Amino acid sequence: MLSWAVTFLVIAIIAGVLGLSGVAGTATSIAYSLFIIFILLALIGFITGRKPTA
Repeated sequence: MLSWAVTFLVIAIIAGVLGLSGVAGTATSIAYSLFIIFILLALIGFITGRKPTA
């Protein structure tokens, strides 16, 4: 999930440099959404993670 967020962030940066504001805005919002989802899932995984037995 984090790799997808980074991919869309790179696309947004490239589109911003090339002046494609619509594409940059869309890619930025997708990257932000995926990053937030990744952070939430990581926190849930850390909180409910398996503990070693014995």
